Amino acid sequence: MPHWIAPDLGGHGSSPWQSHYSVGSLASGLAGSVHNASDLLVIGHSLGGYVALALASAWFGVRVRGVLALGPKIAWSAGELANAAEIAARPARTYATREEALLRYRRVSGLDAQIAPTEIALARGVVECAEGWRLAQDPRTFAVAGAPFETLVASSQAPLVLARGSTDPMVTTGQLRAHDPQAVEIADAGHNAHVERPEALVALLERLA
Repeated sequence: MPHWIAPDLGGHGSSPWQSHYSVGSLASGLAGSVHNASDLLVIGHSLGGYVALALASAWFGVRVRGVLALGPKIAWSAGELANAAEIAARPARTYATREEALLRYRRVSGLDAQIAPTEIALARGVVECAEGWRLAQDPRTFAVAGAPFETLVASSQAPLVLARGSTDPMVTTGQLRAHDPQAVEIADAGHNAHVERPEALVALLERLA
């Protein structure tokens, strides 16, 4: 029987916040959970695609059989990097109610009511704090923006499948195919294709396996 692990990256969900974030530190934080796996396939969405490739480098003592990276943003303009740095420097904003925090999380994650009609997909996106409610993601994680994707692909020791939703504004199919000539475009899906079209993700995982 397959065994699934769905971890929260450092600075996300229920994982603790840290003073500094990098692709390497996030991969190192996950390595302890999977270092004994003998037949490991890693799925990474957005930033998670970078972390999956880092795990597959063998730098962290993890054996990875294959990587499926969905919607990783590859090209960053100077303005986008400056905006990410500005967000990383902001203090976390708090909200008076859980409902307000969930509404903000929907906006920043792209998980609107059409894509995620119930709150199941939002459960780990907000947390209660002394001042009320806040997003679970540490703003400092935005400092990871601009990590060298090409270097991570070159360092990976595992077969790679790249994919994106057909309307994903974060990355183009052409950008993905510069690294994976058979990169897949998932029809009728955006940046959160794993939520919008989970059956397509399963099919890609089966292809990788």
